Amino acid sequence: MKKVRITQIKSGINRPERQKRTLEALGIKKMHYTVEKELTPQIEGMINKVKHLVSVEEI
Repeated sequence: MKKVRITQIKSGINRPERQKRTLEALGIKKMHYTVEKELTPQIEGMINKVKHLVSVEEI
């Protein structure tokens, strides 16, 4: 499977609770924090829900 690098680029403050929990589920803890994940359909769906808060690049 492909791997992706996900970095938070915008704050989760004043965002709906659902988006905050999605960031937590992705393993993102704070601004400019980066995680590497395998690109499964579940991860891709979570990225789409918060795509305005994160940047994604393929590895």
